[in-house]
Amino acid sequence: MFDPDELAEIRESKAQWEEDDVQPTVDRFGERKETFTTDTEGHEVDRLYTPDDISNLDYEADLGFPGQEPYTRGVYPTGYRGRLWTMRQYAGMGTATETNERFNYLLDQGQTGLSMAFDLPTQMGYDSDHAMAAGEVGKTGVAIDSLDDMETVFDGIPLDEVSTSMTINAPASVLLAMYIAVGDKQGVDREELRGTIQNDVLKEYIARNTFIYPPEPSMRLITDIFEFCAAETPSFNTISISGYHIREAGSTAAQEIAFTLGDGIEYVEAAIEAGLDVDEFAPQLSFFFASYNNIFEEVAKFRAARRLWAKIMDERFDAQNPKSKQLKFHTQTAGSTLTAQQIENNVVRVSYQALAAVLGGTQSLHTNGKDEAIGLPTEESVRTALRTQQILAHESGAADTIDPLAGSYYVESLTDELEAEARELIEEVDERGGMRRSIEEQWVQRQIQDVAFERQREQEEGDRIIVGVNEYQVEEEGEQDIEEVDEAVEQAQQDNVATVREERDDETVEAKLDALRQAAEGDENVMPYIIDAVKAYATTGEVCDVFRDVFGEYQPGSSM
Repeated sequence: MFDPDELAEIRESKAQWEEDDVQPTVDRFGERKETFTTDTEGHEVDRLYTPDDISNLDYEADLGFPGQEPYTRGVYPTGYRGRLWTMRQYAGMGTATETNERFNYLLDQGQTGLSMAFDLPTQMGYDSDHAMAAGEVGKTGVAIDSLDDMETVFDGIPLDEVSTSMTINAPASVLLAMYIAVGDKQGVDREELRGTIQNDVLKEYIARNTFIYPPEPSMRLITDIFEFCAAETPSFNTISISGYHIREAGSTAAQEIAFTLGDGIEYVEAAIEAGLDVDEFAPQLSFFFASYNNIFEEVAKFRAARRLWAKIMDERFDAQNPKSKQLKFHTQTAGSTLTAQQIENNVVRVSYQALAAVLGGTQSLHTNGKDEAIGLPTEESVRTALRTQQILAHESGAADTIDPLAGSYYVESLTDELEAEARELIEEVDERGGMRRSIEEQWVQRQIQDVAFERQREQEEGDRIIVGVNEYQVEEEGEQDIEEVDEAVEQAQQDNVATVREERDDETVEAKLDALRQAAEGDENVMPYIIDAVKAYATTGEVCDVFRDVFGEYQPGSSM
């Protein structure tokens, strides 16, 4: 900390520098732009930052040490010096067999965690032979119709040796049940299962629309998972509260923090209302953020989010367990920044975004393939994306010290600005009745849409340069190697689910589904019943149909 006399001296010296050195240079040569702003916020970036910009910073209260509150500098005392972040490449390839092959390839290449992408029918709780699945089977990820598919995906992959993330939301309870069932069949103790389910339905209403049930029963499923996993799978993260999709929809960095943590507040409140103790389930909460192009803004965002979450858990929920206050997060580089033009440029974009995530202290990271703006990533582009992380880990020096940008006048000032703006947004959400009410009234969606519209306008008018798109264009040569899903996948998957139905014991399936229905109609935890049903080879669609019958389906515009 600088005392007032020192700060006054710095201010005076800066003013003299601006008069003697800066202004004559600006008068003679000008500057590139009249004003400089951060990537998404529109915050003006000053020419120079000094101690005066962080004169109110209290080291102990605002920064502290890694592994100690307020966790601004990270949740672990040794950062990456003890263990690197988990390198978790997102993959799902049409059929379960293809996904198993891609997973094994990635593990052979040095990946340290698995991440499952599911096709759209699975995300919506439909089997591959349902009319709603036509034309979409295996297109955006793997089709999981039954436990048979999940067993195939993890054939030869011991679940006590890998950590698996599953990007699944409305049917998260079903896919988690299948994963647990595979572990049981492998003889893995449930306490040894590690990974994450996304399980974040609120952001579906905001940004993605792959919801099934109305919010109230959806929240009941989420809190049932919290309760079950706290007792049965304590090393498994029960939710990945996602700012990534909010950011991809067009939000600013501060909105990404505010609306993500706002969703987190809603989940914590729902769990407490359901009778759970905050320190029982909160340590299993995790978060998911995007990493965009402005390195300093992104680093500041991650640091501000950690600090703000610690304060929220302390001030609102009186959490006592330190782990309840630790914001642990996965990061994915920004898919919306990838361009179909000059796709090699995407390797550079992804590298900078990955660097920002690591400098910001992420716990795990997915780096996008350079070709994801035109199709599924090829094996070569996936390898390059993984090598990006490995080079960052072992050659850049970025992982050798903790929170290396701490103390930067600019980064600390920006961290404070983002936290303050996010807190103001959360307060406004509170005034509107919370996130569920704000989503229902479309207020959250409008805030994001307004920013997205402005960014698009800036790009079209040339105020925002996108290299290779509106500046520095070249005539593209040759055809790109695009990974495509064979149209035969759909028929093969339909044949497979038909075989499963033929070979299983239908009476047992019906009995298990009836028991699940009774649990859903009452107030019992549904997770044990879902596990029993999927072990009998009830399909994803059949389990979700039980919940559709009991809970109904959500229609946009209806009351939440």
